[in-house]
Amino acid sequence: MSKIFVAQLLGLPVFGPDGESIGRIRDLVAGLRADGAPPRVLGIVIELATRRRIFVPMLRVAGIDSNAITLATGSVNLRHFHQRPNEVLVVGQLLDARVEVTASGASAVVVDTAMEPTRTRDWVLGRLAIRERTGRLGRRGPVQVLNWSDIRAPGITELTGQPQGAHQLLAVFDTMRAADVATALQDLPLKRRYEVADALDDERLADVIEELPEDDQKDLLAHLDEERAADVLEAMDPDDAADLLAELSDVDKNRLLELMEPEESAPVRRLLEFASDTAGGLMTPEPIVLTPDAPIAEALARVRNPDLTPALASMVFVCRPPSATPTGRYLGCVHIQRLLREPPFDLVAGAVDRELARLRPTDSLVEITRYFATYNLVCAPVVDDEDHLLGAVTVDDVLDHLLPDGWRERESALVEEGERA
Repeated sequence: MSKIFVAQLLGLPVFGPDGESIGRIRDLVAGLRADGAPPRVLGIVIELATRRRIFVPMLRVAGIDSNAITLATGSVNLRHFHQRPNEVLVVGQLLDARVEVTASGASAVVVDTAMEPTRTRDWVLGRLAIRERTGRLGRRGPVQVLNWSDIRAPGITELTGQPQGAHQLLAVFDTMRAADVATALQDLPLKRRYEVADALDDERLADVIEELPEDDQKDLLAHLDEERAADVLEAMDPDDAADLLAELSDVDKNRLLELMEPEESAPVRRLLEFASDTAGGLMTPEPIVLTPDAPIAEALARVRNPDLTPALASMVFVCRPPSATPTGRYLGCVHIQRLLREPPFDLVAGAVDRELARLRPTDSLVEITRYFATYNLVCAPVVDDEDHLLGAVTVDDVLDHLLPDGWRERESALVEEGERA
């Protein structure tokens, strides 16, 4: 659907990927921007049968139609929904808000809003349905549908209570890569850094924390309340979350693991069993895994996932069921170049490289580095003694550990020197 008016969604049933009933949609959560761009829809608020309201990110929404909303495969966080700074409830706060039409200066009231998909798979509140206030008792003006840029809405931005300085920073950060945001955060006063962290949604904050130096990671995590810290850890890549938790005290580490959803904490717990400088400690437990009867077309669809790093998308691993790590018997891998050369309806079993050496979870950093240099690869399988695929190590994981301690701080200093020059 290219455009959906929010009022049509209220009360619609929400189903899981297998058709199981989850609840009903009660609201949408949007993130406001200070640069005048349309707010991004962050997710939906679902009311469960128990009356508890939970938040589900838009990335977990697989389908929206006039009768129901369907969620994609994956765990759902059942913690009670809490609104955060710089977030606005579309139904609860945006509808009935007073705005001003830019062209005419007329005062109006928001009666509905339409969300539209962007090229980056985000949804934004691109249009507002408004009714002008005529000032005549008993008379209501006609409804108009205007672009977000056609109205002025200072009252809406005040709804979030977000400090103006941090609000302006968020507008700038919204267009930056996570690594660049992390560099900028290190130059902010501590108070402002916390304001920005409080205002970022969990997925964005997780991306930024992954790019911060170790001490800054621990500081930001300690600033968050326990439940939100657990949410952010769930949104991080499991190997990055494990690295961060490994630096905490046993009490804090175990407490946060207990607060995480079991499906999210399980791979992190497995990674924590290995030393951080071994293949088991460096690997991601979520590579692309297919069974041998999967078609080449499915493999190509999986490597196109924009959420995958280029290194992780360079290789597909073929295993007997189950496909979740630790998998069934590991059969081999298929390189992306091979996938591109094969007919899409052929099976991946016919393209498997069965001869490529594997890493063992106890292999040292030196052995991993030698492996990548020998085979000219950017991704490698990690397989245990029983031929179960445990995960994959990528070259960026190795570089993070080969570079000297504090390299992120030095990179920030070099950038600053270049800007001053």
